Amino acid sequence: MYKTVVIEYSPRANDMARKIEEKANEMLLDGYELVTISITGSAKAILVFKK
Repeated sequence: MYKTVVIEYSPRANDMARKIEEKANEMLLDGYELVTISITGSAKAILVFKK
């Protein structure tokens, strides 16, 4: 099973990295492994997880 999560607007790289890491760790506790990340031109990130 796959799950997609969007990290909202975060124009600074350090902030984006922190938010991605926090979400990846949170999802890992629920049994989801991060598969891929896409960063959009509008400073959002799309994270795809697999269970």
